[in-house]
Amino acid sequence: MQELHDAPLAPLTTFRLGGPATRLLTATTDAEVVAAVAEADASGTPLLVIGGGSNLVIGDKGFDGTALRIATKGFTLSGTSLELAAGEVWTDAVARTVEAGLAGIECLAGIPGSAGATPIQNVGAYGQEVSSTITEVVAYDRHTRETVTLPNAECSFSYRHSRFKAEPDRFVVLRVRFALEEAGGLSAPLAYPETARAMGVEQGERVAASAARETVLKLRTGKGMVLEPDDHDTWSAGSFFTNPILDEAAFQDFLARVHERLGPDVTPPAFPAGDGRTKTSAAWLIDRAGFTKGYGSGPARISTKHTLALTNRGEATTEDLLALAREVVAGVHAAFGVTLVNEPVTVGVAL
Repeated sequence: MQELHDAPLAPLTTFRLGGPATRLLTATTDAEVVAAVAEADASGTPLLVIGGGSNLVIGDKGFDGTALRIATKGFTLSGTSLELAAGEVWTDAVARTVEAGLAGIECLAGIPGSAGATPIQNVGAYGQEVSSTITEVVAYDRHTRETVTLPNAECSFSYRHSRFKAEPDRFVVLRVRFALEEAGGLSAPLAYPETARAMGVEQGERVAASAARETVLKLRTGKGMVLEPDDHDTWSAGSFFTNPILDEAAFQDFLARVHERLGPDVTPPAFPAGDGRTKTSAAWLIDRAGFTKGYGSGPARISTKHTLALTNRGEATTEDLLALAREVVAGVHAAFGVTLVNEPVTVGVAL
């Protein structure tokens, strides 16, 4: 297991931000992951687990403790059953399932990060969420000090949330198992209107899984959501804020504010979210509050391709990024009474 001291963490994140860790370990096997976690817990050393670094905002002072980078490998496909080691590159794994003619995660192409992070955030995009295909998550339980296998029903999946996110200091994901679909090379039914429109078909239809994947990659690229080293619009964590979910009273207050600010004929995006709640669009809120694409004059700005992505233009600090995020949160709340919540995990800092 590789060990470095006073190790830069910024290169391990898609933001390319953050100070160094006191110690950085890189684990390439499940046993090394478990050993590193157990050692940190036994000694009372603060532990930061890093996968692909696509959902991390690390403070400029860095991390005073042990950072553990999970670089395990393992892609096992048996029929329609898939098992991924936590360190597998997610978008590569998606490509391989499509090449195998299987459906279920093809619309999650291009999402940066590692496979082990997908159940934590219940990663989703373009009408698919990993919770619909995950069967089990193998994790090290830091409370019981043993490796456990959690079936889907015990993962408490919801929109961009899970048991792993709710208990961040308990589980370290080692492996993720999925049940995919053999559909003769076709995709799952297209659930997202934008994807269907881009492919010239009706929502709910199936298309070639490879074509669905390529379409999603093009859509994501157009929004700066596919990593490109030379494109600062991709020096981000993708969507920085989750889409707000409002109860009935909050939604009615929101509608009143929209009509007061933008006119009685303006209808904001609204999608049923269960239990009488409504989900609206964070990107719409940000844009209509005056934070348009490219907003900002400093080294941290809103992406020129998508209002939901906050970006490092190359010389930003984490404080620059947080200042922009706070400005957006305050502006949206002042305009619409809705408080945006950051999607990336913050380390040593807070909005």
